[in-house]
Amino acid sequence: MDHERGNGTVRLEPWAEGDFWLLQAMNAPELMEHLGGPETEKQLAARQLRYERLSVDPDRAGCMFRIVLLPEERAVGAIGFWEHRSEEAGASAYETGWTVLPGFQGRGVATAATLAVVERARAEGRFPHLHAYPSTKNAPSNAVCRKAGFTLLAERELEYPPGHPMRCNDWRLDLTPPGA
Repeated sequence: MDHERGNGTVRLEPWAEGDFWLLQAMNAPELMEHLGGPETEKQLAARQLRYERLSVDPDRAGCMFRIVLLPEERAVGAIGFWEHRSEEAGASAYETGWTVLPGFQGRGVATAATLAVVERARAEGRFPHLHAYPSTKNAPSNAVCRKAGFTLLAERELEYPPGHPMRCNDWRLDLTPPGA
């Protein structure tokens, strides 16, 4: 399903073996500054395998996608949702995260992709909530959460990647279907 953005549309396509180039492009220092910095090639290869598995495992909870900008048919980033154990809630929920390549930021791409992921997570129906944990210093990602209808619950200390403490905002969106 395509999803509207400010001046066009995005489509989500499941992450595939041929998407490693996109993972490498998203590993730029300016895109990884809030996530502990760029990863090594070995870490990227492991991430690629996790993304592929999440996208093809029929028993999975979630999926990773490349964000395709329409009508250009150009991959401009990635987004996904996956099972996350919330220590605060004491239960599983979905978590989401995204990256949009420079040159395509500020055009509504991340918000449109997030709204599309909300639809997918809601349709999968395994968990009642979707969380996002952007760094408190990442104003654009926090703005995406607000625009997509998430509610800010609190600031939290997390480690991401492991060994890298990060102050983040815990945003939550209710996935209960309207009228349910």
